[in-house]
Amino acid sequence: MLDACVRDDTLTVYWDKPATATAGQRYDVMLNDTAVATVDRTRCRIDGLAAGRDYRVTVSMVDDGGHDDGVNGESAVGDAADDDAVMIGSRVFHTAERKRMIDVTAEPYQAIGDGTTLNTAAIQRALDDCGPHDAVLIPAGTFLTGALRMHSDSELVVSSGAALQGTADPHDYLPMLPSRFEGTELDCYSSLINIGHLDHTAGPNCRNVTIRGGGTIASGGRALAEAVIERERGRVEAELAATGQSLDDYEKPETIPGRVRPRLINMSNASHVEIADVTLKDGASWNVHMIYSDHIVTHGCTFESHDVWNGDGWDPDSSEDCVIFDCDFDTGDDIIAIKSGKNPEGNVINRPTRRVRIFDCRATRGGHGLAIGSEMSGGVEDVRIWDCDLSGLWYGVEVKTTPKRGGWVRGLHVRDTVMRHVIIRAVPYNDDGVAAGVPPVLEDFRFERVQLLGGVPADADEGAPREAIYIQGLPEPAPPIRGVAFHDVALGVATGVGDAEPGAYDIVANRCEGLEIRDVRCG
Repeated sequence: MLDACVRDDTLTVYWDKPATATAGQRYDVMLNDTAVATVDRTRCRIDGLAAGRDYRVTVSMVDDGGHDDGVNGESAVGDAADDDAVMIGSRVFHTAERKRMIDVTAEPYQAIGDGTTLNTAAIQRALDDCGPHDAVLIPAGTFLTGALRMHSDSELVVSSGAALQGTADPHDYLPMLPSRFEGTELDCYSSLINIGHLDHTAGPNCRNVTIRGGGTIASGGRALAEAVIERERGRVEAELAATGQSLDDYEKPETIPGRVRPRLINMSNASHVEIADVTLKDGASWNVHMIYSDHIVTHGCTFESHDVWNGDGWDPDSSEDCVIFDCDFDTGDDIIAIKSGKNPEGNVINRPTRRVRIFDCRATRGGHGLAIGSEMSGGVEDVRIWDCDLSGLWYGVEVKTTPKRGGWVRGLHVRDTVMRHVIIRAVPYNDDGVAAGVPPVLEDFRFERVQLLGGVPADADEGAPREAIYIQGLPEPAPPIRGVAFHDVALGVATGVGDAEPGAYDIVANRCEGLEIRDVRCG
C-alpha cells in the first residue's frame, strides 16, 4: 500500500510498514526525484503544491545513520536519497483543483453560529447545493443542528474555531433509517452526519466524500443517549412482553432500547470517504461507524467520548480497506471495534471485514480496548497495527467472540506497540440470538516488538484481566485458538521507571495450539 489523501496544495502520503522494517525505521520521501523529507512514521505530509498538477512520490526504507528529528518525526534532507535506500513504492498523484467555498452563514443559507439557533435546514440546503467543485464551509462559531445527509462528490469543511454541534433532542434525528448496531440490522435514529444508504445485497451507493477542517463535530452525547433510551423504553417493553421477555433479561435495562441510538457519523454502502483533522466527540453511541463500505480513511483526528456508554471511536463493520492513522482517543468504550455482524444474521449476510490498517495512533488517556468483535459472524481478516501507544486502555488489543458467533478472525499482526494486554477470549455478554451452525475460528495472530504493561488503570471495571497475555479458547467442540506468536516482547515497565503493576509478568493460555513465545524481557 502506497496511497495519499489529496488536496489542492497538499498530499498526505501513507504506506504499509514493510515486514523487514525495524522499530523507529526511517523513510526517505521524494517528490519528482527531489528528496523532501525523512520521516520515522509511515506517513508524510507534503505542502506547498500547485493545484491540478501531477506529482510522483517515491518512498524508500533506509538505514540513515541517525538524522536529527524534525517536527512530527520529519527532517529536511538534501537533493538526493540515501544510496542504501530500499524502495517501498512510487506513484503519481494528481492534486485537486481549488474549490468554491459555500459559506453556510452567507446568502441564501444564513446559518447562525450562536450555539442556540437551530441550523439544520440551512446547513442541509448548503450540503444539497454542494457540487463536485464545491465545499461547504462551517466558519468559526457554534452551529447547532440535527441530522444531516451528504451525497456523492461532496465536501464539508469545519474550520478551526468552528463547532458543528448536534442537539440532545431525539426528534432532531428523525426519520429513523435502516442501519446496523451490535451486528444486527434495524432502524436507528439518523446520525448527525449520514453518508449512503444501507443495503447488504449491494455495493456502494455514495462515493467520494470528504469531511475535514480543524474544527469540532459533536453530537448530544450522554444527554441524547438517555433521551433516546427513555423515548424507546415503553415500545421495547411492550414488544418484549409479547414474547415473554423483559428488559431484565439483558445485560442492562438500557441494552435493547439503546440499540437504536444515533451515531456521530454513519457510512452505509459508502466508498472513498476521508475524515481528516477534526475533533469527533460525544456521539450518543459510536462515533464513526462504517457498514458495507470500502476505502474509508481517517487521519489527524481526535476522538472524545469518555462519559458516553458504548462510546466507541471508529468501527469498521463488514467493510474493506479501512485505514486510520495519526489519531488520538479518549473514549467511553473501545477506541476501535472491528466487526462483521452477529449471529444468526451476520452469518447469513456473510460480508467480512478485510484489510484494516491502524498505525501511529495514541490512546493514553482512556478507553476500553482496540477490539476485534465480539460481533464477527461474517469474518474478520488481515488487520495490521503498528507504531501505536495504547497504554491508557483497559484491555489493550482484544479479540473477543462468544460461543454462538460462528465466523472467524484470522491474520491479526501487531508490531512496535505499547499496551497493557493482549487478550483473546469469549465474553459473557451480547450472546443472544440463534447460534451459528459452526463455532467461531480464531487463528494466525502475531505480535512483534510489543511492550505489555499488565495491570489495569484506576477507572477500569472490577474483574478486568490483569495478565499481560490472556488467551482463553472456547471449550470443545469449538476448535482451539491456533497459531499465536509473540516475538521480542517486553513485559512490565522499563527498568528504573517504577514498580511493575500486578499481572505485568503473567501469561495465561488455555485451549490454544501452536503458541510461540520467544525473546521475552521482564522489566
